[in-house]
Amino acid sequence: MAGCSTCSTTSGGTGGCQNNGTCGTSDCNKMNSFDWLAHMGIPQVDNFDIVEVKFKGGRKEYFRNVDYLSLTTGDPVVVDVPSGHHIGYVSLQGELVRLQMQKRKVRNDDNITRIYRIANQKDMEKWEEARNREIPTLYRCKQIVDELGLQMKMSDVEFQADNSKATFYYSAEDRVDFRELIKILAGEFKIRVEMRQISLRQEAGRLGGIGVCGRELCCSTWLVDFKNVTTSAARYQNLSLNPSKLSGQCGRLKCCLNYELDTYMDAIKDIPQVEKPLQTEQGPAKLQKTDIFRKLMWFSYNNDNDWHSITCDRVREIQELNEQGIKVFNLQVDKSTDVEDLAAQSTRELELLDKKFSKKKKKKKKKNREGQVTDMAAKTAIPQEKTAQRPQEQKGSPSKSPRTEESFSSAEPRTGGENRRKKKNRNRPNPSPQQGNSNLPKSERPEPRPERAEPKAERSEARPEGQKAQDQKRKFPPRRNQGPNHGGNE
Repeated sequence: MAGCSTCSTTSGGTGGCQNNGTCGTSDCNKMNSFDWLAHMGIPQVDNFDIVEVKFKGGRKEYFRNVDYLSLTTGDPVVVDVPSGHHIGYVSLQGELVRLQMQKRKVRNDDNITRIYRIANQKDMEKWEEARNREIPTLYRCKQIVDELGLQMKMSDVEFQADNSKATFYYSAEDRVDFRELIKILAGEFKIRVEMRQISLRQEAGRLGGIGVCGRELCCSTWLVDFKNVTTSAARYQNLSLNPSKLSGQCGRLKCCLNYELDTYMDAIKDIPQVEKPLQTEQGPAKLQKTDIFRKLMWFSYNNDNDWHSITCDRVREIQELNEQGIKVFNLQVDKSTDVEDLAAQSTRELELLDKKFSKKKKKKKKKNREGQVTDMAAKTAIPQEKTAQRPQEQKGSPSKSPRTEESFSSAEPRTGGENRRKKKNRNRPNPSPQQGNSNLPKSERPEPRPERAEPKAERSEARPEGQKAQDQKRKFPPRRNQGPNHGGNE
């Protein structure tokens, strides 16, 4: 597609138009068509010589290429119009033009005018002068309309390339008598005036803009046929009936409400109609929301804030039971289900919870036992070795009393807390009773113990000489020979 003279694409720079809406190709992307049959090499039985030409605002008309000019999409051409000649851009040619004419119901007859030539530099300069008059003419026309007090809104003006005719586009709710307006405009601007009424949707399409979706308006890019849009389309799609959200830039309902309406209509067929609340023993349940594609419906008891979701099949079951005069227990459970079943379910759930908690407690107990056993083994390892070595080393030592041996061998391992207390108090001096009670008042202090008397003299008993020798042997046993390196009796 050939670029316009005012666009940066012809200079090889960065792409994009730099004219901010006044591009030479007449609104750049408005009503563009893509010729998807151009490179397919379809054999043409008869050369279809009609070409589609686009004008300002996306308006498209059809002209006959009588001279078989070599045209390319985007070429400016001078065409024949009833009141002179005009310049437009080639938008489509070939077999697709035939399909478009059938779609728009345009007859291929003698009413289709011809293409004169491809526009040259002089034609483009003259057309540029005519277009420069459009904005001042529009402002002046609005002033005249206000002076006359006409109930109409001027939206756009289009001058012909030969600068002999101007078309004024306006919108109005009722019929307007603009005969006086035409006389004033024709006398002031020295041109022929044509007034053309358009709808609000067409006006938005000519002006263009960005929709709430973030893209260009459909009416200004590709949408040609404007269908009727009603609020029922919003109701079927469960949209909030907020005029500010449902209306487009034209002030009417958005055209895109009709795009997905057929899909919603097919999905609604499986949704039951709830005209009255569902009767349950917990109270009437009113419909609050419906998810068409997930087949879920939300109800609330007595207009509470807690919503309960159930499937569409369950809603049908409850409606059938209500018609028979039966109230269900709640939305999820029927009245026919026994209370014992509910109790059994609850007990099962409690048993599962108890099992989970018991498993956790057992794990904790095992860990604590393992930790205590390892601590006890580490602390009792040394005294056990000593008890195992002592009888071997002290064979010749005098026998100890059975009481002390039993207490030493059968001593239970002390716990960690007792051992720590023993270690702390091991190096502490034993306080005397007087020191321990020094903080007490004198009246409460205990009396000091009397000093110990001297030991009495041992009683001398008359014993036989044999008995005395045995006693000495017990006290002082003879030392055995412990090897060549030790002295002793052999």
